[in-house]
Amino acid sequence: MNQYIILNPKDKVGVALQDIPEGTKLSTDKGDVVLKETIKRGHKFALQAIAENEDIVKYGFPIGHATEAIAQGAWVHTHNTKTNLSGELNYDYQPIEIHNDIPKDDRTFMGYKRANGKVGIRNDLYIVPTVGCINPLLDVFVAQFKALHPDNGNFDNVIVLKHPYGCSQLGDDFEQTRKILVDAALQPNAGGVLVFGLGCENNQMDGMIEEIEKVGGPIDDSRMKFLISQEVDDELGTALDMLEDLNTTAGNDVRTPQPLSELKIGLKCGGSDGLSGVTANPLLGRLSDFVTAQGGSTVLSEVPEMFGAEKILMSRAKDEATFDKIVDLINNFKAYFESFHQPIYENPSPGNKEGGITTLEDKSLGCTQKSGTSSVNDVLQYGEKIKSAGLSLLQSPGNDLVSSSAEASADCQMVLFTTGRGTPFATYVPTVKVSSNSYIADKKPRWIDFDAGKLMHSTMDEVAAEFVQYIIDVASGEKTNNEKYGIHGIAIFKNGVTE
Repeated sequence: MNQYIILNPKDKVGVALQDIPEGTKLSTDKGDVVLKETIKRGHKFALQAIAENEDIVKYGFPIGHATEAIAQGAWVHTHNTKTNLSGELNYDYQPIEIHNDIPKDDRTFMGYKRANGKVGIRNDLYIVPTVGCINPLLDVFVAQFKALHPDNGNFDNVIVLKHPYGCSQLGDDFEQTRKILVDAALQPNAGGVLVFGLGCENNQMDGMIEEIEKVGGPIDDSRMKFLISQEVDDELGTALDMLEDLNTTAGNDVRTPQPLSELKIGLKCGGSDGLSGVTANPLLGRLSDFVTAQGGSTVLSEVPEMFGAEKILMSRAKDEATFDKIVDLINNFKAYFESFHQPIYENPSPGNKEGGITTLEDKSLGCTQKSGTSSVNDVLQYGEKIKSAGLSLLQSPGNDLVSSSAEASADCQMVLFTTGRGTPFATYVPTVKVSSNSYIADKKPRWIDFDAGKLMHSTMDEVAAEFVQYIIDVASGEKTNNEKYGIHGIAIFKNGVTE
């Protein structure tokens, strides 16, 4: 295996693919480089002498500037590098030609065709609380249901969408909570839904029902039940009866062959390292290009992790109107940071830095590779569902839990989650963990579903072909690790006053 990689001929740094000892002599396209110090896996070293204030280039783009003179072979990281980024910017529409020459693929996946025409890849039971006050009750009647149905009955998974909100919220904050819960209730992976309320909360059941009908049309009461616990004598017994009714309905559901155009996939990363932009994220980019070439949909979120790479996404906008939406997406999120007097570029996280990511540009240029090279067809606001096929950008923060939940709420049937350092988190749809290195895949086999570290000794074509088939298998029912171990969750973006 090569000890290092140079990602672009314009680069002034190389990336270590393994720990490389001090004094190692590397033969590069820019001449021999002798390392001044040990370079850890995922970290950068200077291919040439870099002057103070000179741009440091990786992926062919500046990732910041040198805060001091950097010798050839020296470690390049936070101690000698600073971001070039600043506040809101003006952008010019400069489109590039997009070529996606991936051929149509006749393969299908086995999914659940819903009455509204959407397709799910799971037949899950969702318990959706309207308010956090009733969270303690949910585990009780779910345990009773599972005692009667140890294998989840006719459902693939039984998922409780616990959250702390639904009351004492005002304005947009309250509306966001309701919107995300309604989106979850209408997720195509749900074969049955019980919306469980208390009765006195801000998020009243009548409002939930009205919004569900507004977004999803008439409610099928064999698929979706509503219970206000303060209005019944035995809320646990009533809930269990409702779950039994939903289970009976789900018993009639069968998987049928579905075209790949019905795939809707979220693209996410978390706990990234210096190899995420070398292996796992480009692999997701290849998968995204494949799915969109089949007429399917992919969604890229985490707006702060577009900062520094946003011009690449803007150049791929399908038209000027979409370009304008991307500009608003970027600048509005910067304005959100500034409204709370917070630094826009206080990123990467400590774990990212430990893994070799130095600046937000460094992180963003790696992160956005998950979107591949296809055109950006739409921009979604937080809580909106996918409106058109192809690649969409979604307004959400970089937070792993919130961003993944937003993708699920946008109707993504699964979320692909790349990581270099590992995380057990999963949202409420199948969450495929893709490791950037084989070390973390071997260390955390209960977390990692697919090892993109294979790219260190195999070609992208080989690994991408294996990955595409694996994603089709997951869409057809193969369980991800989060499903095997019962790890599911939802997180809602909070931005407002709590009474």
